[in-house]
Amino acid sequence: MEKIKEKLKKSYFIANKVYLFLIFILLAIEDFSLGFYYFLISLFIYGWKTLKSKVPIEVSKKFKSRTFVYKRAQNRDLKLDLWLPSNARKNNPLVFFCHGGGWISGFRNQPNNVSWCKYLASKGLAVVSIDYRYGYRNTMEDILSDYTDALNYVKKNHKKLSIDKDNIVLMGLSAGAHLSLLYTAYHTNENNKEKMKGIKSVVAYYPPTDLSAIFVAENKSIFARFATKKTLKGSPVKKEEIYNYYSPINWISNNMVSCLIAHGKMDTTVPFKSSVNFIKVLKKYKIKYTFLVHRKGGHSFDTKLKDIGTVNILERTVRFIKKTIDI
Repeated sequence: MEKIKEKLKKSYFIANKVYLFLIFILLAIEDFSLGFYYFLISLFIYGWKTLKSKVPIEVSKKFKSRTFVYKRAQNRDLKLDLWLPSNARKNNPLVFFCHGGGWISGFRNQPNNVSWCKYLASKGLAVVSIDYRYGYRNTMEDILSDYTDALNYVKKNHKKLSIDKDNIVLMGLSAGAHLSLLYTAYHTNENNKEKMKGIKSVVAYYPPTDLSAIFVAENKSIFARFATKKTLKGSPVKKEEIYNYYSPINWISNNMVSCLIAHGKMDTTVPFKSSVNFIKVLKKYKIKYTFLVHRKGGHSFDTKLKDIGTVNILERTVRFIKKTIDI
């Protein structure tokens, strides 16, 4: 019975919420206005749940962020938020946090990201959460340049921000995890010591490590395929070289810093198997790693589930971060 439930959750029908569309069609046949209102209400509820999702560990202390413009691109100010712990000192170890959204959506201060920032700040860590340009009008190279410029801004202005530029952990969710891993894997592979200065480790939650894996038959997410195609300007068949180039798994070397990978086995957006394959490559190059698996978790399990398994993964993530920056 459990295997049937797992297969059903991963099915095209459930993964893409096709059942909502079918109900909409049936209601529209009966009464068009009723069907239309159902569609709007369903869309609103889904969006509301997504935006309101938070990590399961509530932070009682109040934290306020400060916003800075780190770059201006295409007549738009790109911003970052700085969260400092309540016991902040002159040099605070930093978690450089990057949001998800398939490279085409999401923003630095939506509730799930804010809850992560507050949680990390409550553990004595400074956090910088960044925005970047979206892939539907820009290229992956543009997005990576934003990521790099934001990181450079933080390092350059470390005194003003009360940041220890020699104690930085890169962290991201989904697309943000991909950017964090790609930045690190590429620059360690190329031995770009200046780019990697101060970066101690990477924390990646449900990361797309092999971009071609988004299109395997088992992966049923229409959104993931659309977002990847839009950002890389084509399919993996037509843009194979581009897909390989922007896949972190292809840049792992002996110089890679330690990694924490967290992934849910029931993920229907980024295949769980892609993280398994990534860990195999880390093992091959003898890179230190921690692999945290949520057996019943899907994509974004960290802010959608409230069970003990999720709480344990969050706590182990903090322990990993503190260990790699010697707190």
